[in-house]
Amino acid sequence: MALRCPIVSVLGHVDHGKTSLLDKIRKTRVTQREAGGITQHIGASEIPIDIIKKISKDLIKMLGANLTIPGILVIDTPGHAAFTSLRKRGGALADIAVLIVDINEGFMPQTIEALNILKQNKTPFVVAANKIDRLPGWSSVDGAFITNFNEQKQHPNALTEFEIKLYENVIAPLAERGFEADLFSRVKDVSKTINIVPISAMTGEGIPDLLVMISGLAQRFMEQNLKLNVEGYAKGTVLEVKEERGLGKTMDAIIYDGVAKRGDYIVIGNPDGIVVSRIKALLKPKALDEMRDPRDKFKTMNEISAATGLKISAPDLDNIIAGSPLRIVPKNMIEQAKAEIVEEIEETAIELDEEGIIIKADTLGSLEALATELRKAGAKIKKAEVGDVSKKDVIEASSYAQTNPLNGAIILFNSKLLADAKSEVEKYEIKTFEGDIIYKLVEDYEEWTKEMKELLKSDEFNRLTKPAILRIIPGCIFNKTKPAICGVEVVYGTLRVGCSVVDENGKRLGTVKEIKDKKQENIKEAKVGMEVPISIDGTVILGRHIGEDDIMYVELPEPEVRILSHNYMSELRGDEREAFERYVELKRKLENNPFWGI
Repeated sequence: MALRCPIVSVLGHVDHGKTSLLDKIRKTRVTQREAGGITQHIGASEIPIDIIKKISKDLIKMLGANLTIPGILVIDTPGHAAFTSLRKRGGALADIAVLIVDINEGFMPQTIEALNILKQNKTPFVVAANKIDRLPGWSSVDGAFITNFNEQKQHPNALTEFEIKLYENVIAPLAERGFEADLFSRVKDVSKTINIVPISAMTGEGIPDLLVMISGLAQRFMEQNLKLNVEGYAKGTVLEVKEERGLGKTMDAIIYDGVAKRGDYIVIGNPDGIVVSRIKALLKPKALDEMRDPRDKFKTMNEISAATGLKISAPDLDNIIAGSPLRIVPKNMIEQAKAEIVEEIEETAIELDEEGIIIKADTLGSLEALATELRKAGAKIKKAEVGDVSKKDVIEASSYAQTNPLNGAIILFNSKLLADAKSEVEKYEIKTFEGDIIYKLVEDYEEWTKEMKELLKSDEFNRLTKPAILRIIPGCIFNKTKPAICGVEVVYGTLRVGCSVVDENGKRLGTVKEIKDKKQENIKEAKVGMEVPISIDGTVILGRHIGEDDIMYVELPEPEVRILSHNYMSELRGDEREAFERYVELKRKLENNPFWGI
C-alpha cells in the first residue's frame, strides 16, 4: 500500500519565523504579503520528496537515510489557534508538528500555548530553534547545521553563547513542562527525547537537517498512519471559506485520507446540520506553492489523493465553519457519509452543565480546546458555540447570573462582541474575556472567579448577624419601654443596628433600633469595649424584665450559626468568637440539645 504525505503543522509564537521558514524552503515571499508580516490565514504547501532530497542531499548521504514518503504537506498557521481547529476523528489532524522557538527570545505566550495543545493532542513534534544567525559571533551559512557546527567553523565564544541560549531558552523551558529535549545530533532515543534542530530562516542554515528529521521521524514512527486508502472516499477538515473572483464561495480544506473526484458530492458537518453540495471544481496548489497564492497558481484537477491541501468550488458554502469535518463521496454514499459525520461531531461534542458560563470561539477545534482548559480550571459551561457574541447571548448570561453571580461571564476566543451586544454587556454587568491565547483567557477567568468568590464571601459574611454580649450600665436606663433606651457596654463582639437581643434565659427582648455615639449621632455598629446608648423596639420593660448590670445577647438564628461555624470562624475577631461560643453554649443548655447549631 502506498504511503501518503505526512501532515506537518508549524506552530509557534508570533514573529518567531514560521512563515519565513516555509518561504525559505519554497523560495516564496508569503511573509511580505501578510499584514504586518504576521500570518492572517492558514496556508498549506506540499513539498515533494525530490525537493527534500535536493535540499538535504549531502545530509541524506551522510546519514544513509532512505526516504520513501512522497513528500510532506506543511500547514502554516496564525500561531496555535488554527491548529486546534485541524481535527479528524480520533484526535489532531497533524501527524507531526514543528514548534518554532526564537533561540534568543525563548518561550513566549503562544509558544507555551502551542506546546500545551501538542501535549493535549499527543502530537509528536520537533523543535526548530530559529534565528541562530543572530547569535553574537555566529557564522551562519546556507546548508546543514550539523556540518557548520561540527567542522569547527565557529568561534569558541559563539559556541559557548549557542550552548547557553540552547539550554536556557529551549531545553530548560521544555524540561519545566515535562519534556526531555536535546540537540538532535546528541539524541540517542528519539522516542523519549525531543529533537531540537537549530535553524536560520534567513540564511537557510539547518533547513536540510529539519526536513530530514521530520521526514525520517514521520516515516519511522507513523508508517501505519501514513498508509493511503487509494480506493476509499476522501476524508478531511475545513480550513476556511472565502470568496474567490470568478468562482464565488470556495472552501480551503485538508484531505487526510482517500481520494476526491470532481463531480462527487461534498458532505460537511455543521452545528446547524449537515450540508451537502456537488463539487464544481477541485483546485490544487502547484508544488511548493500554497493555498494563499493567487488562483493562477492552482491546477484544476479531476482527482486528488490524500494528503493534500485543496480549494473546492461548490454551491451552498455560506455558513460553513472552520474545523468542520467533511467527506467527498459519490451520490450513492451520501447517507453513509452523513452518518459518519454525525457520529464524529457527537464524539467531539462539548459536554454542558446545568449551570455555568458561556464560551464562544472561532472554530470547533478552538472551542473544544478552550472548553478542555476551562474544565481543568474547574469551570462549569452552560453554553458553548462557534461564532461571535450576540445580544441574545448576553441576555442568557444575565439569566444564568441570577442563580449564581459566577455564571455571569462570557469567554471569547478569537471571537468578538457584536454591536448589539456591547451595550447589553454594560447594562447587565456581564464580565467578558476576549483574547487569542487560551491559557491567558483561563488565567484571567481564574483570577476573576477568585476575586468574585472573595467578594461574594465578604458580602455574605457582612449580611450575617454578628455575635455580641452586652451589659446594661448602672444608672443608664433612660426610658423603660417603647422604645426602651439604656446605655450598654459591648463586652464581646460587635453590636449592629437591626439585630435582636435576648436575656440569659433566651427570651427575646426586642430589636436594636438605634445606636448613638458620644456626640449623640447615629452609628451603625459598636465594637467591643465601647459604651453606647441604644434604643430597643419591642415589649421589654427595663427594670422589670431586665435591669442594671444584667447581660443581653445578640440573638443568632441557627442557620446563620451553621454558616459562621463552617465558613467564617477565621473571619471573626477573637472577642467575636468568644461571644459566638458563649451564645452557642447558652442555646445548647436552654434547648437541652448538644447538637444545636451543628
